[in-house]
Amino acid sequence: MPSDENKFEAKGLVRSYGHGDKLVHAVDGVSFSIKNREIVSVVGQSGCGKTVLAKLLLRLEEPTSGELYFNGKPINAAPDPRDHWRQVQVVFQDPFSAFNQFFTIRSQLKSSFQLFKDKPSDKEMEDRVDQALLNVNIKPNEITGKYPFELSGGQMQRMLLARIFILRPQVLVADEPTSMVDACSRASILDYLMKLKAELDMTIVFITHDIGLAYYVSDSIIIMHKGKIVEHGAPDKVTQTPESEHTKQLLDDIPDVHKQWIERKQAS
Repeated sequence: MPSDENKFEAKGLVRSYGHGDKLVHAVDGVSFSIKNREIVSVVGQSGCGKTVLAKLLLRLEEPTSGELYFNGKPINAAPDPRDHWRQVQVVFQDPFSAFNQFFTIRSQLKSSFQLFKDKPSDKEMEDRVDQALLNVNIKPNEITGKYPFELSGGQMQRMLLARIFILRPQVLVADEPTSMVDACSRASILDYLMKLKAELDMTIVFITHDIGLAYYVSDSIIIMHKGKIVEHGAPDKVTQTPESEHTKQLLDDIPDVHKQWIERKQAS
């Protein structure tokens, strides 16, 4: 039986594509648990299966085999996936692909309320949009009448995070949310993720290729390679006494600035 302490629990989880000689296991028999209110980073190089795993957690993909539980129940227990999406939301790598370029930012933030079973009043929706924008350090009048193509990548990533403040899910899956922004915006986005966790008391699954960033934000780190989990543990254990050669390679690839973050955190 899955534990009540776990937000997600997987047992022998597989997601495959293709048939016969072309069969590929993008997620290959992984087992893990993610505790409630925990920040877990899933780290690996491109093609390791981490984004496919994120899609399984989001119910955007169905497992080929194995078991996946959410809040102690099979993840597909609710026939309507929107019931799952009210509780589990995502911030994707490319913020521009998540917004329609032909509608204003504010109108699209307000459309988030369509996911709710009971929609708030018009005034409450306006107030919550304003507050969500302030939570990501954007004054509401700064986006009045503006379209996605009029904002920078960093600003658009903050719009995705504002949407999370509006929806207030139990879980946020953040898929490479800092990979398309500059270093200054990257630090701000990490701070907003910490703010989301603190204010909404949520669980965060952070998908990244950068183990330095993972160390900075995580309670636990999962290392993936070719669809398998090759290491899983506390950040200090994974980074200071790595067991897998793939983990060691990821540590060698850390940018110098992120190595400094690790050193400062270890020193404190």
